[in-house]
Amino acid sequence: MTDDLIHIAPRSDSHEDRRPVVAEFLNKVPAITATFWLIKILSTTIGETFADYLAVQVGLGTLVTDGAMVTLLVIALVAQLRSRRLVPWLYWLTVILVSIVGTQITDFFTDTLGVSLYASTAVFALILAAVFTVWWRQERTLAITAIDTPRRERFYWGAILTTFALGTAAGDLATEALSLGFRNGAVIFGGLILAVWAARRAGLNAVLAFWIAYVLTRPLGASLGDLLTQSRDFGGVGLGASLTSLIFLVVIVLLVAREQINVNRHGTRAKGERPAVSHRHDYAWAAAGAVAIVAAATALAPSPTPAAAASRPSADTSAGKPGTAAHANPLETDTTSPIGNLSPFAVIVDDVAAKAKAGQLGAATARIKDLEVAWDSGEAAMKPASPDDWHALDSSIDQALTALRATPPSKADCATALRALQSTIGTLEQKS
Repeated sequence: MTDDLIHIAPRSDSHEDRRPVVAEFLNKVPAITATFWLIKILSTTIGETFADYLAVQVGLGTLVTDGAMVTLLVIALVAQLRSRRLVPWLYWLTVILVSIVGTQITDFFTDTLGVSLYASTAVFALILAAVFTVWWRQERTLAITAIDTPRRERFYWGAILTTFALGTAAGDLATEALSLGFRNGAVIFGGLILAVWAARRAGLNAVLAFWIAYVLTRPLGASLGDLLTQSRDFGGVGLGASLTSLIFLVVIVLLVAREQINVNRHGTRAKGERPAVSHRHDYAWAAAGAVAIVAAATALAPSPTPAAAASRPSADTSAGKPGTAAHANPLETDTTSPIGNLSPFAVIVDDVAAKAKAGQLGAATARIKDLEVAWDSGEAAMKPASPDDWHALDSSIDQALTALRATPPSKADCATALRALQSTIGTLEQKS
């Protein structure tokens, strides 16, 4: 979208100096092509699912995961800034890590500090505006095809980090405030990106179009990731976070390897040069990557079993009220709580409470990991149904996790936290 805003230093026409006078190094951002946008969307999903996998499934916890990701980002960013040319694998590794940390920043403000999504979205938007303002005043260009000095690159990565934080906050705000859910979110954010593309074709400023689209790819990638990872019971494909991340990672590696080979063969494209790879070939690669994802998801997605279908809660049994038969999504049929069927979580909590009461705190701590994994897996589908109720139960679960994972855990504190958690579940189940 930004080919018309490429900026490099002028060439000298004198016979004394015919060297091309560019800035200290060539542009260090990949060409904005179809494969660029596909890798960006896939990187967004990888960033979110991988962080959740480390924190929940692996059991590192939020604090350790956040610290590790920030450390890795610093290392990758320093390497990226020290490089004198575009290195596609290093660039995209940095983007993935920025995606993770940008998401973690928003989650820290929202979940830990309790900052409203309205406030965080507004603050990140103001920060991004400030970055662009200073960038423009210093460089007189915001074109990402002119990231050819150290200072411009620092502005660029500052803007990239802010767009991920803003995209996370704005996407969560839209999902929660409007109760979009991941399926509607994928359609809406995808449609907005297409609208930006159409506006660009109609004359919208290329730089503005790029950055709007860049922000929107964050919630789009998250919605697509949730669509693939969520259980079929919640309306997803049911691949799970690990398999989805693996599929996306394979496609990213193949596309980035192609970019790396092209850069090694042809170098970085400068203004006025013909592209080393035609747009038609680029579209073909992007289409092949998208088709590969769809094919893998179709082949690997679990099929719903009759037993699973029969076990889904229905409106006429879950609350003793007459209703219709169960649908694919229990959130549409279950009337025991505003966020869906809580009975699977209640079973785990009761089991944990029984073990804790018997003094088996080690076994209780191990068992509550099942609750943490199940709760995290259902977040994308349950949270939009009633954000306030979801946050109330999420907070109660966090308190129980904290009590059981204390060093050493207190039997009294664990009992208190688990009773509070059981009470919260009971209160939500009484809501209609």
